[in-house]
Amino acid sequence: MKARYLLAGLIGLVLALMVTGYVARDRLAMLLLSRGAEQALAHPALADLKTGLHAGFCGTGSPMPDRARAGPCLAVIAGGRLFVFDAGEGAAETMTIMGLPPGQTEAVFLTHFHSDHIDGLGALGLQRWATKAAREPLPLYGPTGVEQIAAGLAMIYGQDKTYRIAHHGSDIVPASGFGFAPKAFAAPAIGEEREVYQQAGVKITAFGVDHRPVEPAVGYRVTYQGQSLVISGDTKACDCVMRAARGANLLIHESIAPQLTRVMGKAASQAGQPSLSKVMGDIETYHATPEQVAQIGAKAGVKGIALTHIVPPMPIEALKGPFLGNAQRYFKGPIWIMRDGELVSFDTQGRPIRRALIDN
Repeated sequence: MKARYLLAGLIGLVLALMVTGYVARDRLAMLLLSRGAEQALAHPALADLKTGLHAGFCGTGSPMPDRARAGPCLAVIAGGRLFVFDAGEGAAETMTIMGLPPGQTEAVFLTHFHSDHIDGLGALGLQRWATKAAREPLPLYGPTGVEQIAAGLAMIYGQDKTYRIAHHGSDIVPASGFGFAPKAFAAPAIGEEREVYQQAGVKITAFGVDHRPVEPAVGYRVTYQGQSLVISGDTKACDCVMRAARGANLLIHESIAPQLTRVMGKAASQAGQPSLSKVMGDIETYHATPEQVAQIGAKAGVKGIALTHIVPPMPIEALKGPFLGNAQRYFKGPIWIMRDGELVSFDTQGRPIRRALIDN
């Protein structure tokens, strides 16, 4: 009998706690939101990256639909300074979630002008303008033709500019800080290099890659305090990347798994979509496989490889093996299939260390 009363009492206590929690749920939710916002805004991830060289993956996807991956974007942090390489759709939003405030972006560098590498530029520019009260446009580096990109964005967002100034005031969104300031350079030929930026110990060199028929197309090598990372941009397997990557701490290279895209191409053909089927075949001709990237990294003597611009999407983790294929046979260091929200830094020996800034 006593056990029955004890059990009834415990049930009553649990129910009372549940009712109390339900009644207080809104207040608890607001408290959690407040504390989360305070923490995120007062101490972004960028605040912990004031020294050394780091690579933040703010977009590891491609033009193919992938809810887990934004369009191509890499955030490079050198001595606490933030540089962005390409800005695909969703890139600025992913940066914000990672704690890499778009408003702190010092310059953007474009590898080429394919739509998936530039269709997030507008959002990045607007977020930087509105959150920083910038008084100068955001520098936009790229091969000749980048001037057209900057001018086009200024035209597209021209009306939006007037709305925001009228709403927030010129102290918050100064007209002088709107848009992009193009910094064009003559694209080096395939295999050739050209220094395009050097300031406060940060050196950025562009090198020509083979993404034909897309021209111009370049990759970049970023060097800071004796450490280097190399960004391939979009390219087929090319000695041009191997030469540019010699001795680098990290090679960040786009990658495609033809054995997987062929499955998609066959499915498109069977579904009566011959145009899509042809596109799936065409993309093989100007991208590199993981095995090819591994061989490039081994010849260049890099300490690690980070694969990005993942084609096709991988909705299940089990596809990681088929995607990599035999890559690890050719390169004995780490080969990572990167995901949005991940960061690669370097230890005291210059070896790459991978961690996540956001949960996937």
